[in-house]
Amino acid sequence: MYFGTIFLFLGDLGGGEMLVILTAVLLLFGADRIPGIARSFGRGIREFKDATNEIKNELERSIEDDKKSN
Repeated sequence: MYFGTIFLFLGDLGGGEMLVILTAVLLLFGADRIPGIARSFGRGIREFKDATNEIKNELERSIEDDKKSN
């Protein structure tokens, strides 16, 4: 998979820049804490998706209820 399509918000990100970023993260947080940080990040994304899906479903139900009442 091409990293340019994944990190579009970062612009033209090359291998050297990725290596510098990963090295900085490793130095700042340490090898022991990185898996925990990644897990927490994943949980946060999952909760955000669940919340957005819940809001979307609630809006769709509300729209359908309005259509039925008219």
